[in-house]
Amino acid sequence: MTITHGESDARLAVTAARAGAAVVRDLYGGRLARYEKGAGDFATEADLAAERAVLGVLRTARPDDAVTGEESGPGGAAGARRRWLVDPLCGTLNYAVRTMLVGVNVALRVDGETTAAATADPFTGEVFWTDGTRARLSTGDDGDMEAGEELTPSAASALVDVNLDPPFPNTPAFRATSLLADPGFTERFRPRVISSTLAVAWVAAGRRAAYVTDGHLADSVHFAAGIALCQAAGCTVTGLYGEPPYTGRGGLIAAADPATHAALLAMAERQAGKGRDATH
Repeated sequence: MTITHGESDARLAVTAARAGAAVVRDLYGGRLARYEKGAGDFATEADLAAERAVLGVLRTARPDDAVTGEESGPGGAAGARRRWLVDPLCGTLNYAVRTMLVGVNVALRVDGETTAAATADPFTGEVFWTDGTRARLSTGDDGDMEAGEELTPSAASALVDVNLDPPFPNTPAFRATSLLADPGFTERFRPRVISSTLAVAWVAAGRRAAYVTDGHLADSVHFAAGIALCQAAGCTVTGLYGEPPYTGRGGLIAAADPATHAALLAMAERQAGKGRDATH
């Protein structure tokens, strides 16, 4: 666990995520202005205010660190060894229509490795966190990170969250909708779509068997925290075709155990094979 100025990076990630979550919770249910970002995406005042709260905590404690925020973009030196990745409200559309399925993601990358991360659920008070080695759950706002339980992955639920939101850079080789129609999927799993990377933390916590998404994940403010949680908890985490995460456009399969991962990987590879056949 990295200690800087008397406070661990993991504790700072938790503190920052809680600060963002408090704003998200306080603004919930109000009439919030929308700020269009293009391609059907938008932010609300809650996204912007939560990001300000998170960045305020980080910049006060680590003024020399670089930060990339979902809404404000990158700040600090381009080649900084230490960079915080902040997604202040993952599940904006859910939130805008008063659906309490959102997360606040804060992660620190040092020399390309995520060394601390936290995902906060504003409505349950839960914070899933890792110091790069351990993965734990903290509840409440009493500041006692260590009181919570260790995150323990489990495939027992057979629930798999699949991200159906664009972009889909692996089309036609991989389509999330086709995965749901695969006979192997329907025989073994039951799909869920919560449209928030909070579900990635749930894989680490044993509440989901797996999470699958297409997309470019390199330096992603959305996925860095969840991937770090899953890796620290002992999940099997790769791109859609078994490659290491964060490489290219490979998407993500985060599974509670190797057997679940192998099953989903085989389905993705079958899709890729059909996609190649269709182009010849």
